[in-house]
Amino acid sequence: MGVQNLAVACGALALCLVLTTATNPGFVVRITQAGLDYAHQHGIAMLEKKLAELTLPDMSGDFRVLRVGKVHYELSRLRLRSFHLPYSRISPVPNVGLQVAISNAFAELDGDWRVKMLFIRDHGSFDLKVENVYIKISLRLGSDATGKPTISTSDCSTRISKVRVLFSGKFGWLYNLFHGAIESKFKKILESKVCDSVAESVHNELQTYVRTLPVTAKIDARTGIDYSFVAPPVATAQSLDTGLKGEFYSLAHRSTVPFSPLPLSLPSDHDRMVYFGASSYFFNTAGFAYHTSGALVFEITDAMIPKDVDFHLNTSTFSAFVPQLEQMYPNMPMKLRLSTLTAPFLNIGPGGISLKPVVDVQAYAILPNSSLAPLFVLSLTGNVSAVIDVRSGHIVGSLNVGRIKLSLKDSVVGTFQVRLLQSIMNIFASNILLPRLNARLDEGFPLPLPDRIRLLNTFVRFHQNFLLLGADVHFQPKA
Repeated sequence: MGVQNLAVACGALALCLVLTTATNPGFVVRITQAGLDYAHQHGIAMLEKKLAELTLPDMSGDFRVLRVGKVHYELSRLRLRSFHLPYSRISPVPNVGLQVAISNAFAELDGDWRVKMLFIRDHGSFDLKVENVYIKISLRLGSDATGKPTISTSDCSTRISKVRVLFSGKFGWLYNLFHGAIESKFKKILESKVCDSVAESVHNELQTYVRTLPVTAKIDARTGIDYSFVAPPVATAQSLDTGLKGEFYSLAHRSTVPFSPLPLSLPSDHDRMVYFGASSYFFNTAGFAYHTSGALVFEITDAMIPKDVDFHLNTSTFSAFVPQLEQMYPNMPMKLRLSTLTAPFLNIGPGGISLKPVVDVQAYAILPNSSLAPLFVLSLTGNVSAVIDVRSGHIVGSLNVGRIKLSLKDSVVGTFQVRLLQSIMNIFASNILLPRLNARLDEGFPLPLPDRIRLLNTFVRFHQNFLLLGADVHFQPKA
């Protein structure tokens, strides 16, 4: 009993270690049955073309006929005219991957025949019809060491129920004596060739296509997104779910993100072909990557102030709020440098996306020799909300800023009433800073999509700690 208890305890410990070391995805992709059916349509069309290109070997053999003797036959120039797959379905199978079942397929081919019997020589052509073909294919889904998806044929079986050969020629009674043996040979050869063709198509066509899914995507000159698989796709009875790393990173120097993704479980929605779950971790790594790359440093100069705003960024204007400026730096242009001490951290809930960044505003006087004289540092905080959408395969968005709160953090020009600068900072935020941020967000960030896929009927829905994007897909075949 003690040994059994020890074994149970060790097993539980091992399970805990596995669970604690497992990597939660920052991004999840779900392909529903509707999405699989759509992909299946294009895959079957491709397989039909591939099977119609099958080449069959020449055949020959001998058999004996009572009171006639040995008969030698040869079949050559076998040409497959068509191969049709009218009925098929695809299903996700837990612990297997995907299974494709094809039924009532049929094919037609023709060729030439030649017969030698005693002193008789004859030749001609024949037609062959293959009917009631059943094909069962199991596809194994995984990922390689680089996080790219892999797909392979784990099992394939073909069963042909009926083969009919029709010979043209004047010795019909003779052909009927050996058509059974020929039909049996054709059946065995075709059954083997079909599965060989399936495996080749999966490897050369399907595997090549799924690997067009970008596991890393360069966004701009500073950052990229890591969409590598953290585990092989998981098949359930209704869908195929894949966990991706979902992490932004700095192109200059990729550093470890100082926080981890929470478990991400998508709701049981199946109205669309595909769903994307973008976690708060996904978005927060964007803030971390842009912060560490130095992209969240903004400078405001007088030239950037809209012409319809009736003031200038100089010490003469600011001396109305900071009296000492006019005495220390009379009539000099100014510059504001905005930066975040830490990466902005957002929250996602059923009500939407919100964040409360803390920004330092360093004010400088620009001296006649173009050097900068530090004046004061303001701490700026405000509630920011985001609107998210999907456009052209990208997550796009825009920010809205609520009322800004200011506090004086440091000053070399004496103390002053910070609240007097409130309206000016609101103008800088809404007329200069926000348009720049929203212009970048409007360019968007690419979703993990393979080549020639376009999203339709998209929607965005907020959940606790993640954003759910749903869409149908349209595949554009190569011209």
